[in-house]
Amino acid sequence: MTCDFLVVGAGVAGMRAAIELAKAGRVLVVAKDSLRESSSEYAQGGIAAAVGEDDSPELHAQDTLAAGDGLSNPQAVDILVREGPGAIRELVEWGAEFDREGPRLALGREGAHRRRRILHARGDSTGREIARTLYRKAASLRNVEFRSFSAVTDLLLSKEGAAGVVACDASTQRHVQLQARAVLLATGGLGRVYAHSTNPEVASGDGMAVAWRAGAELSDLEFVQFHPTTLAVEGASGFLLSEALRGEGAYLRNPAGERFMTRCHELAELAPRDVVARAIVAEMERAGAPHVFLDLTHLDGEFVRRRFPRIYATCLRHGIDLTREPAPVRPAAHYAMGGVHTDLEGCTSLPRLYAAGEVASTGVHGANRLASNSLLEAVVFGARAGRAMRELAGVPLGRPLPLAEPQFPEISEAELRRLAWQHCGIVRSGEALAEACRRLEGVPLVGTDRPNRALFELRSMQTVALLVARCALARQESRGAHYRSDYPDRRPEFQKHSVVRKDQDVAFS
Repeated sequence: MTCDFLVVGAGVAGMRAAIELAKAGRVLVVAKDSLRESSSEYAQGGIAAAVGEDDSPELHAQDTLAAGDGLSNPQAVDILVREGPGAIRELVEWGAEFDREGPRLALGREGAHRRRRILHARGDSTGREIARTLYRKAASLRNVEFRSFSAVTDLLLSKEGAAGVVACDASTQRHVQLQARAVLLATGGLGRVYAHSTNPEVASGDGMAVAWRAGAELSDLEFVQFHPTTLAVEGASGFLLSEALRGEGAYLRNPAGERFMTRCHELAELAPRDVVARAIVAEMERAGAPHVFLDLTHLDGEFVRRRFPRIYATCLRHGIDLTREPAPVRPAAHYAMGGVHTDLEGCTSLPRLYAAGEVASTGVHGANRLASNSLLEAVVFGARAGRAMRELAGVPLGRPLPLAEPQFPEISEAELRRLAWQHCGIVRSGEALAEACRRLEGVPLVGTDRPNRALFELRSMQTVALLVARCALARQESRGAHYRSDYPDRRPEFQKHSVVRKDQDVAFS
């Protein structure tokens, strides 16, 4: 099957790119699962943009750069904050129903933001609303087609660069080749690599893994953000309790009922996520407890139910009434700041291959993502990547080169996820990271006559877990979301980006 442009991933970044690409040729959007199953659907807190009267792109940029801890690309941040308000207006024009206070957009506040600049929809379903809006817009365009339940397993390469993908079709259990003039990876993140994660099951790092195997450059994979507050009850599966709860006044309390963030950071519960996550881990270890508590009981109950309907209802299903009792919470893997390295137009180091959204390392987030910047980055840079790819509308299709037979790691998913959590988690050490590298490199690889989606996902997870461990071991300092107990301070010689390519050691540039 052939098309002009192939978009791998049906979340916000992929759909926004598809809308741009439809102006230049036939677009095929490929989703691993249903078109509704992506990390975008689970984004509760909101989308950040400087649209308030007391706000400006300059202030938004300052907060973003501060969170990035010296590694954000100022040019990428400038693009994000200056194009952000226009992107919001465009979403509204296309039918996005953000919450309002009278005629004005309602604006919330989250950690490390100095202004109320977080737009939200239906209280805590912002990602779902933006994804719905973009899907509806893309589906209305004649040149956009969709293919669901097709897990991409490899990139097709030609002498000219990326030439398409190989996908495992769930309905036929066969592999199909999808050829295109250019390919956009918008596959999301890698959260499933960890035992505790807020991400959906589809977030197994596939885009990063296929790009690495094809020879593309990856950057900053050691920077994995752990969300401080996920619901710590049986069966909750890492359900996220949005940072917006703390933005509206929720407190964190230890098992003794004491607020502890006031002694950890001047912003208390609104400190950067890495600070809050490590503080929670320290309190859990100090008390020998499996969790701490998020307390909203001092807030108006009707406000909590109206502002956070999805969170309130989910907690209630698990026997917790947020208006009457604190919720047990613990950190979980949430967002990858690193990924496939791109320029400001989404171009990767591999010709004809582009990336946008969480799979990409655009330089916006640096060492630590500012809350609610991810949806904005997906919209802004998804559009930029789509516009850049249109320049390839007239190039001939590449002739795919043969692919090697795939081999799969002989390790259980549960063991791999435990290994990543214990050795590459919130607090790291050189000894633990070296052990992770040793064990992951030593996993035997075997072929099979019956490869399936689960095996391909496991291959991706093993690849990405090893790359995270290698990059984290190479960065001998603590910066942003990367914390080394044996190197607890920032080191100026590491104010550089990690870079990793197939068959090469980790370098810094």
